[in-house]
Amino acid sequence: MAMSYRVRFWDTRERPDRRKGFEVRWTVDGREKSESFLTKGLAESRRSQLVTAARNGEPFDTRTGLPASELRALKQRTTWYDLAREYIEQRWDRTPGNTRRTLADALATITPAFVEPEHMSRAPRELRRALYSWAFNKKAWREDPPGEWQVALDWLQRHSLSVSELTEPDVLRRGLDALCRKVDGATAAATTAKRKKAAVNEVFGVAVERGYFTQNPMSGLRWSAPEVADEVDPDCVPNPAQVGRLLAAVRVLPGRGPHLYAFFGCMYYAAMRPAEAIHLQKSQCRLPATGWGLLNLKGGVVTAGKEWTNNGAVHEVHSLKRRAAKATRPVPIPPVLVRMLREHIESFGVAPDGRLFRNGAGNYVDTSAYNITWGRAREATLTLDELALELAKRPYDLRHAGISFWLASGVDPAECARRAGQSIQVLFRYYAKFLAEARNHANSLIEESMRRWEGQDRSAEDT
Repeated sequence: MAMSYRVRFWDTRERPDRRKGFEVRWTVDGREKSESFLTKGLAESRRSQLVTAARNGEPFDTRTGLPASELRALKQRTTWYDLAREYIEQRWDRTPGNTRRTLADALATITPAFVEPEHMSRAPRELRRALYSWAFNKKAWREDPPGEWQVALDWLQRHSLSVSELTEPDVLRRGLDALCRKVDGATAAATTAKRKKAAVNEVFGVAVERGYFTQNPMSGLRWSAPEVADEVDPDCVPNPAQVGRLLAAVRVLPGRGPHLYAFFGCMYYAAMRPAEAIHLQKSQCRLPATGWGLLNLKGGVVTAGKEWTNNGAVHEVHSLKRRAAKATRPVPIPPVLVRMLREHIESFGVAPDGRLFRNGAGNYVDTSAYNITWGRAREATLTLDELALELAKRPYDLRHAGISFWLASGVDPAECARRAGQSIQVLFRYYAKFLAEARNHANSLIEESMRRWEGQDRSAEDT
């Protein structure tokens, strides 16, 4: 929001050929603004208001032409629903599809809570669906919403709280509490609530920039978010022997198992994210006949949904996580993974664009497909006790296992973080328990070295 003190006024202009024949004209930072009135008295009164605001030292908004006091009053009458849709419209064009979907999900969760308490919706599922699929999806605005959605959204428009009411702590807590529940009232995962809160907080932050608030009303709010278990649970992380059993089970599964054998191998031996493995191309691989190889990772494939992408594609290719668009990440890979990838290319070839892994139709590997395959491998090879511990419950646990093995092997944490494509701070937060084991191992090595030197000193004294 740009404000300016450069305001100039013209005399009221009379235009007999117009229904509202009296026009007030002024400029803000050189941009012409005007308002029309039925009578000269109304026009002169309005001009006097604007002139008084300028004389009192108020800045004027260059977009609307209004003085700051009027702009604040106008914005305070804006509803949360309108504010959220304004945010979506502003953010849409510079946001990838997967993020659009995440924002819509967060806003569709909190918006039904920001209504007049006596008018809570009796059809939460219908309202949530209308918000997620239409109100917060700019791509859907090309057509009117279906009739039942329109009824729900009209109701929301009438009862949505104004921006001025969102500064009340109890109102904000009611909204944040809603982020912790699913539409059926069940408790949502702590990580889900945390992600949605971050999205909502960003909306408030942009609202401050646009003049709706003088400061973010969520700042300093006393509210306890659900605790998020950041640390990786060692009980869920398979050791090298267990990983070997699981990968062997994948290899002999009928159907897509043999094709995903090296896919899962990448997630363990190179600690790759699933999106990075899906995107892996032959040109990124250095696979020598013997010794260590190298993967030069350049991005990942994310399932966004055709409703959220500009071109209607289900998938989007992103840059490496939290990296610049053309950034790369070289990851050395051990001989075992080199052999797996060489055998994979020899057996299955590559897609026309060079991708190593693809489905039967040659498209991107689907998340549900590799999850099903992984589940079958677990059932085929893990013991009842291991299943009860939820060992390697998700394919992503292979990445955790790979990083944990690096740490346990004594690899410097900074190098582990670089290979994994994460910050050292994230590594220390998520792998604290494994770092403790690595420190104990390092302490033992230091003690052993100290004993050897002490033994040499005693031998020197004896001689």
